[in-house]
Amino acid sequence: MGRKSHWYLPASLIADLVGAGVPVTLVLSAARQPWAVPGGIVAGLAWAGVQLFRSRYAGRAIGESRGTLPVLHDWFILLGVLAVAHAAAGVRLAALLCLVALLPCLVLTLVCRKAVHRHLSAVRRRAQAVIKVLVVGEPAAVDGVTAHLAARTDHPYVAVGAVPVGSGPVASGIRIGERLPGAAPEAPAADADLVVGEVHRLGADLALVVPGPGLAGERLRRLSWGLHDAGLELFVAPGLVEVSVKRLETGSAGGMSLLRVAPPVREGIQPLLKGALDRSTALLGLLVLAPVLLVVAAAVKVSSTGPVLYRHERIGRAGQPFVMWKFRTMRVGADRQKAALTQENEHDGPMFKMRRDPRVTRVGHWLRRTSLDELPQLVNVLKGDMSLVGPRPPLAEEVAHYTPVEWRRLSVRPGMTGLWQISGRSDLSWDETVRLDLAYVDNWSFTSDVDVMARTFRAVLDGRGAY
Repeated sequence: MGRKSHWYLPASLIADLVGAGVPVTLVLSAARQPWAVPGGIVAGLAWAGVQLFRSRYAGRAIGESRGTLPVLHDWFILLGVLAVAHAAAGVRLAALLCLVALLPCLVLTLVCRKAVHRHLSAVRRRAQAVIKVLVVGEPAAVDGVTAHLAARTDHPYVAVGAVPVGSGPVASGIRIGERLPGAAPEAPAADADLVVGEVHRLGADLALVVPGPGLAGERLRRLSWGLHDAGLELFVAPGLVEVSVKRLETGSAGGMSLLRVAPPVREGIQPLLKGALDRSTALLGLLVLAPVLLVVAAAVKVSSTGPVLYRHERIGRAGQPFVMWKFRTMRVGADRQKAALTQENEHDGPMFKMRRDPRVTRVGHWLRRTSLDELPQLVNVLKGDMSLVGPRPPLAEEVAHYTPVEWRRLSVRPGMTGLWQISGRSDLSWDETVRLDLAYVDNWSFTSDVDVMARTFRAVLDGRGAY
């Protein structure tokens, strides 16, 4: 297994100790509270202890996550731990003062983890710090798993070879070792001996088995025995893709292992919370951002002739059309010029995108770069046509070419932001956009919306893919 950089652990540990201990000491000292230094030491050790208890320093975990929610969850645990310690020690400190003192550790931990994750991602693009996998399965299954692992860089697994089961060509181009027979061999240990030998020959770290008619049941059981006796790890791919682990539950029936896939969340308290968050945030946003909206409206009006707002029909949940509002970023009559620019389309699939679209005004380029042109969509959110987070709102002409798979994107309300925006926006291919939208539709949860909104701010500042 490729080793991660040696500085990840000490950097994370120091960031946690200093990020919690120093601010607490400084805030308590500034507030003339007693025990400022001991309080800082306790806070630093408690924060590091929470991270240790939650396995954030484990080799498999460190550098892997860049999400906001896991850190926020850990921070709430820290608040609970310190509240208990505070009550047990009989110390009296204002709750607001404690929150102010502990906020910096949350921010610093987020910054540190993102820095480590960014470095690890860059290292993995050079095929370092990866987990080498030997894929075992029927030829078609080997091709599918190999292609899926190679298509993404947000995981540590790299297929270095394959042991096909039975005859048939392997088209992925991966290194092929000896083949397992299509039927179980007479010698029970023959499968395991062959796979273990290929693991060592190809320098793999583990075996990833794709069960099929020729490799299942008792044969797979004996293979697992042989691999574990040889000190090797065994992973089994159930054939599911883009299903969040939160929706998976393990069980058994008569000694047979079962994997339950929970249905997507469509009813209950979470959709109610989403609706409440959408409308309350949209209303608050319109009130707070009113000065910004007026300034942008004036800039659009002065820069070019035509209306300030651009209203266009989009397709919403269950295929229902609605009128979406944006600040106008193109010259009047731009829609009629689209047909003449068809050959200049830089996007695959039904979407039309140009990096240097001649129809976009000078102010429009700036509005698109900063995403300020989308602020009027808060009205759509308030009306219930859209959500804060969801798939990209498509045009009717795009939906006309949808396949049944792509139509599933319309199972939920479209959003002002979503996985597509924080992952590259217009730089994404059509297949990548669909994949992200379907992942959102199938794996949605209220907490995932909160995480996407937190990451949207950075994506807007970055501006990548906004044109």
